Amino acid sequence: MEHSPEIVSLDPQPTAVVRDTVRMDQMTDFYDSAFGSVVHALTAQGAPPRDAFGLYLSEPTETVDLEVGFVTDREVDAVEGVVPSTLPGGEVARMTHLGSYDSLGQSWGQLVAWVGEQGRRPAGPMWEVYVTEPSPDADPATMRTDLFCLLA
Repeated sequence: MEHSPEIVSLDPQPTAVVRDTVRMDQMTDFYDSAFGSVVHALTAQGAPPRDAFGLYLSEPTETVDLEVGFVTDREVDAVEGVVPSTLPGGEVARMTHLGSYDSLGQSWGQLVAWVGEQGRRPAGPMWEVYVTEPSPDADPATMRTDLFCLLA
């Protein structure tokens, strides 16, 4: 289930991330490892993690250039593979996806199609904010992921 897309204006947000080129069949392991590394680095710096996200710096094919981490309240120091970065600001198309991660591709397709219907086009990175923390006890049908597409 998805909530209707909308266009909103966002300010850039400081982040702490692990950045890499990842094979699609290694995404889950990369996310798990990156989140653990970033939480450890933020805890050591007294910077509480906020929203968990994945920022797609390239179009996914067999691999994808990816930043995985957390929004922070300030820029953090680079340490042990964790680096400061920024979620982009500007006009974005946003849509909420409710359901398992397995169906995220369909929601992305709907969002990109909607952007075209508005006479707009994507202009760079796209990202997912994981509103529902994944856990073994989570019901996939109720998981919420917000999708963002920077607009030209």
